Amino acid sequence: MPDVSVLDVRLHNRSVGSLTLLQGDRTVFTFNDDYIADENRPTLSLSFKDNLGGLLTRIAPTQRVIPPFFSNLLPEGPLRKYLAERASVNQQREFFLLWALGQDLPGALSIHPADGDAMPPEAADAIEANGANALRFSLAGVQLKFSALKNAGKAGGLTIPAEGVGGSWIVKLPSQQFAGVPENEFSMMTIASKMGMEVPEIRLLELGEIGSIPDGIGELRGKALAIKRFDRTENGPVHIEDFAQVFGVFPDDKYKKRNYRSIGEVLAIETTDADVAEYFRRLVFSTLIGNADMHLKNWSLIYPDGRTPMLAPAYDLLSTIPYIKDDDAALKYARTRKMAELSIDELRYMAAKARIPEKLVVSTALETIERFETVWQQEKTNLPLATNVVSTVEHHLETLAILKDR
Repeated sequence: MPDVSVLDVRLHNRSVGSLTLLQGDRTVFTFNDDYIADENRPTLSLSFKDNLGGLLTRIAPTQRVIPPFFSNLLPEGPLRKYLAERASVNQQREFFLLWALGQDLPGALSIHPADGDAMPPEAADAIEANGANALRFSLAGVQLKFSALKNAGKAGGLTIPAEGVGGSWIVKLPSQQFAGVPENEFSMMTIASKMGMEVPEIRLLELGEIGSIPDGIGELRGKALAIKRFDRTENGPVHIEDFAQVFGVFPDDKYKKRNYRSIGEVLAIETTDADVAEYFRRLVFSTLIGNADMHLKNWSLIYPDGRTPMLAPAYDLLSTIPYIKDDDAALKYARTRKMAELSIDELRYMAAKARIPEKLVVSTALETIERFETVWQQEKTNLPLATNVVSTVEHHLETLAILKDR
């Protein structure tokens, strides 16, 4: 095995740095000199920004895993296991997994072997045996979800691309453990849209409308959810990063290390009042529907101009409490993690600690509650929500302090 292997890190197809695997399974990330010298350089991540707004160039090496920003580009849970098995790569050997999946990553980032650099035999042999193209479905997440292209052969259908690269939709397949998850997410995303939140285009599909579902996933029942990728446009990829990347937190710590106040604080510094208001709108909405899984990776920034962050469109909005009874939010709000204890006073405290105008936060929360109550009553029986989901949400609403102390 070579002592050193190098991957070229490209942003908008421009080489910005390199990941180097050293002997002893240690990985080092370094920026290129021309990227460091470019005052108009595109933003890779806020995690590489120092306290004065400059670029951090001394980045701590990591052992066995790759640095947090890159680790968060890789899939989690069942999808990671599935893809690693297809590549015959240990799913914990993140350097090799990133190389195998590096041309279909979230945002405008891609990873390529450095010119003339041969990969270690264990990675090269696996890719040659299984076919690299079959592996490049790399969107992060616990559910099985794949990049997909529109299927011209079927009206309204989608096809998971054979080469796995360049898909402009995400297809979320039905859960084998919980019934109706795609229908739940479709419904809650629809309600959010009707309340004025920014959500991508979504479609609920019969499994027969999806072509080329990969083998080895198991028997599937129910419908699938198709979501148009907001990081793919006619003009090319748009860069994004999630808040685990922003905070330099490894995926396993996405429920720890930071809280919702921390996210609000970053948005207040880096974005606009409109983005901050949208953030609190989604936070209150997630509390109202009982979404206990809005962890750091379920909030993202997008860089439409390549440099300036904005809050990305909403995703992964669904009610989780019908499947797993959980009174706690994924993160602490500020002082409490209990959804029932999110109150106007807690929001005021969050605003003060995050240096956000109190009026902006409170007025947004009250407006969100009013809109939700109207849309929920209008749509709860029109959308494909199971009766137990509706009854669980309505019981949950009766427990919330934010509805009692208006």
